[in-house]
Amino acid sequence: MLKQIANELKKHAPFTFLGATTGIIIMAVIVFANVSPGTSRALFYILHPVHVVLSALVTTAMYKRHSKGKLWAAILIGYAGSIGIATLSDAIIPYLGGSLLGIKIGFHLGFIEKWWLVNPLALAGITIGYWKSITKFPHMGHVLLSTWASLFYFTAFGTANWIPLLPFILLFLFLAVWIPCCTSDIVFPLLFTPSKKG
Repeated sequence: MLKQIANELKKHAPFTFLGATTGIIIMAVIVFANVSPGTSRALFYILHPVHVVLSALVTTAMYKRHSKGKLWAAILIGYAGSIGIATLSDAIIPYLGGSLLGIKIGFHLGFIEKWWLVNPLALAGITIGYWKSITKFPHMGHVLLSTWASLFYFTAFGTANWIPLLPFILLFLFLAVWIPCCTSDIVFPLLFTPSKKG
């Protein structure tokens, strides 16, 4: 299993780096266009819930594809894999990254603050993933949306002179997506399948 995890992380690193680079380009545009934190906040609360949908869809679909697909198990795995790991990716890692960089940044959890939106969307993603086990294109979208949600967390809830910090932000965007999203979409659901192969 560890070999498979390492292989998946290696395969996903280039695409994740490309996604993080698009995030840095967007952040530079935000800084130079003087986009308000309110706009970033609105974009975060759009991208984070959509990220949760795709994460739930892929996590559930991977579980269903490689197991007998019991509904109750698919719901639990899809929910934990999407809400838990999307929160780690979109909020906790950016918050910790901002704190390590000395940025004044607030701590926000989308699935609590917007529970009425995020949780039903997780269930919608689980439903789609259970009935239609597609993984490739939703996973690619998941990686990009996660990158952008993490980026907008920084600019929505943090205040800093961003331009000198861009190389460090690139690193945190990469880490916020690379390990959590690959874990959520590939490794996490396979832990609950009989063969643990995929």
